[in-house]
Amino acid sequence: MAAGSAVVLGRALEALDVGGAADKINLIPQDFFAELCEQIIQHLNHKIPGVNTAELCQRIQTSGIEINVGDLAKIANIVSFLFSTAARNNLSTEELVTTLGNAVSTLPKHAVQVIRHVWNEQGKSISVSEEARNMATVGQFVDIKWKLGVAMSSDTCRSLKYPYVTVTLKVADPSGQITDKSFEMTIPQFKNFFRQFKEMAAVLETV
Repeated sequence: MAAGSAVVLGRALEALDVGGAADKINLIPQDFFAELCEQIIQHLNHKIPGVNTAELCQRIQTSGIEINVGDLAKIANIVSFLFSTAARNNLSTEELVTTLGNAVSTLPKHAVQVIRHVWNEQGKSISVSEEARNMATVGQFVDIKWKLGVAMSSDTCRSLKYPYVTVTLKVADPSGQITDKSFEMTIPQFKNFFRQFKEMAAVLETV
């Protein structure tokens, strides 16, 4: 293994310690951490648009573990950096695990076991596609949901009763984190929104 690879991985693991993320990993049950690592590998391999840390965090919290989505997103980013760095440098499973062991002593054994297993099973599949992923600079659309509502009152009027549309976009940002972006539109705004989508669809028909 090249010395440069160990240095880069060491820096990532240093961030893991300084940020307290290693302590948070200690709290995460092995099955949830394995699911997180699987999602990260699938994202790096372009099989899914991103890692749904919000949904996973909610399930971890439901199981009784105190962790917030920000901490889980930080862990996901670090593990993603570890996997992508290992892929670029064609590290074997043993080389990756050895670097983990040398760089940090606080990483729980169950986490190292999961990383070993996931990398051994799927690590080599991302070595070719990683360069393309690094070129991504914009987010990726995942899903859209909408609902129609009626505003009943406001600070200045007791009964407005005007309809509006709430739209929620699920988007994977360039780092792979999936987030929800919600906004409201009046009916005229929604009609303009819809008109622009029709224009896009018409243009696509000519391609």
